[in-house]
Amino acid sequence: MPQFLYKGRDRTGRPIQGEVEASSADAVALQLQNNGVTPIDINEFTPSINPLSQIANRYRESRPTKLEDTILFSRQMYTLLRAGVPIIRAINGLAETTRNYQFKTALKQIAADLESGYELSRALNQHPQIFSSLFVSMVQVGENTGNMDDAFLQLSDYLDRERETRAQVTSAMRYPMFVLGAISVAMLIINIWVIPTFTKVFAGFGAALPLPTRILIGISHFFVVAWPYLLVALIGLIFATKKYLRTERGRYHWDRLKLKQPVVGNILLRALLARFGRAFSMALRAGVPLVQGLHLVARAVDNTYLGKNITDMRIGVERGDTLTNTAASTKMFTPLVLQMMAVGEESGAVDDLLEQVADFYDREVDYDLKSLSSKIEPLLIIVIGIMVLVLALGVFLPMWDLINVAK
Repeated sequence: MPQFLYKGRDRTGRPIQGEVEASSADAVALQLQNNGVTPIDINEFTPSINPLSQIANRYRESRPTKLEDTILFSRQMYTLLRAGVPIIRAINGLAETTRNYQFKTALKQIAADLESGYELSRALNQHPQIFSSLFVSMVQVGENTGNMDDAFLQLSDYLDRERETRAQVTSAMRYPMFVLGAISVAMLIINIWVIPTFTKVFAGFGAALPLPTRILIGISHFFVVAWPYLLVALIGLIFATKKYLRTERGRYHWDRLKLKQPVVGNILLRALLARFGRAFSMALRAGVPLVQGLHLVARAVDNTYLGKNITDMRIGVERGDTLTNTAASTKMFTPLVLQMMAVGEESGAVDDLLEQVADFYDREVDYDLKSLSSKIEPLLIIVIGIMVLVLALGVFLPMWDLINVAK
């Protein structure tokens, strides 16, 4: 975005000057007037930047917006609007204080759009990489009801719990991925460096080697000879997988596979269902219609497979079926949760019951994460034990045969 040098006078008539980023000189003049500054001279300029600064700026500009930035923005907007600060002044002030360049640029563009007559929800919708459709819809509801500050308060609470859910999912995946990675590295080292050393020793025995030893030597020989081809194949597989996951079908199958994993998949599913319950409850409590709320939540759960099931629920509700029956048809919810949904529909308090559903799943996820190690460790011990057994048989059987021959 272009930069401008400006000179002007404040409300007391005192001369001031500075620089600001904006889309045009007119936008700068309008921004200064909104801040109580009378512009006198506005000139665009291009700052001289050395190569190192250019590299640093490119890195800074490429850093994506984090969820923490959106949470902080929501909380600050709630506080500022609650205090009666105008929206444009609030967003301009937050744009000056935020550290993330992408978020700062988006806020400045949003302020410019508001000055051009856009509604806040429409201006936020121009930045889908930062503000989700659920976020925009909640702000739109706040605009229509006149409770913009409450909308940002609900969003900050929801996004804060969303951050906790993501941390739980990451925690659930970290331990098994680390162990599997360590096992893979150990197998690679054994096959490329350890077994070839024993192969030279076994070659001097001059006797037929046992079957386990021949299998180990054959696998090791394959790794030693074919490692360049394996490396090329691995790189090609990574690129092909990334390209496939960018497609709608690939992302759907990958998201489904993650939820079908043993032990960890069930934890991921319940964490996502907690996200669904909390987002849906927040939308209904804000006054979003049931069908529209399902549509928004299907895009907010960040899982294509689960999103399709929620979309099927929306289609069922549009056809006249109850929320409980459509939820039961997905086979994702436990009978207890379905019963809570049914009570919510009968009492007209679906939002409150969905909030309780989210809390129920959160407690289950917390408990499962604490006991995850005790569930996975026996499986990993069995895998490692089998590896050690095969390696021990392959290495020590020839030595035992040699001892027997010597006797």
